Amino acid sequence: MTTRKILSADTLKTLEEKMTALSYLHEAWAEALHDGIDGDCIAQAALFSALSEMTVVYGEEATAIFTEGLSRRVRVGEFTVPVDRQ
Repeated sequence: MTTRKILSADTLKTLEEKMTALSYLHEAWAEALHDGIDGDCIAQAALFSALSEMTVVYGEEATAIFTEGLSRRVRVGEFTVPVDRQ
């Protein structure tokens, strides 16, 4: 028997907002690449922007605590996106 997790309306709204935000970022990223901006430059600018916003919203200490776990998450593949090869 499969157990399904029922999400609250607030959780669904948050997930939808996150997916919409990610869609906007993907579009901006693609446009920047199309305009000839190096992917590494875009990545560093995106990280700077994200961490700056988190610091404004949550403060320096909370942001520092959040980032402490990033290296482990990268190593276990949480941010690895499968690449479609044709």
